[in-house]
Amino acid sequence: MGLYERYLALRIRRHAGEPPDHVALVITERDLLERGAYDTLTAFFEWALEYASRVTVYVSVLDAAAVPTLRRQLEAVEAPREVAVRGPDDDARADAPIQVGIGLGGKHEFTSAVRTLAEGVDAGDLAPAEIDAERVEEHLVFPAEPDLVIKTGAERLSDFMIWQSVYSELYFTDVNWRDFRERDFLRAVLEFCNRSRRFGR
Repeated sequence: MGLYERYLALRIRRHAGEPPDHVALVITERDLLERGAYDTLTAFFEWALEYASRVTVYVSVLDAAAVPTLRRQLEAVEAPREVAVRGPDDDARADAPIQVGIGLGGKHEFTSAVRTLAEGVDAGDLAPAEIDAERVEEHLVFPAEPDLVIKTGAERLSDFMIWQSVYSELYFTDVNWRDFRERDFLRAVLEFCNRSRRFGR
């Protein structure tokens, strides 16, 4: 850790606000084609778990044919904790401290949850009046709500966790993933600590 990074970490420790417990990162398929991209991801996991108990990474994908290759590469990434990787057609929920979604758009995830609930109503296992926010969340692949969402390279979420991130603090940086460093992550955490969260109020 360099001098500037130590300075930022000290400011975070001395800040009255709590750091985020669940950090999410949004990157693109193209970001992972850059040299050293997976090494940066390994480092990001280590940085994030210094502050958070849960880390989610969403990889936005334009070409569905790239998903199998990305899955293999992401499953092989070194990480300080177990990594659960989910593709766009996986229904299993992830309970690991580090979870990665590949091309798992929020619209797709929410539609799948609604379809499952509708099937339950059609089968007579569920009454329409019983459908509430908790029921919907039970059928999301990644039900946990991030406290902080970091997006590199552009100010858009790329259809990421539409339901779960409604009260998240969003941090956009024009730093591309290939250039993302620990200082950029620490700036995001410090910015989070400086904000007054309203949770929709």
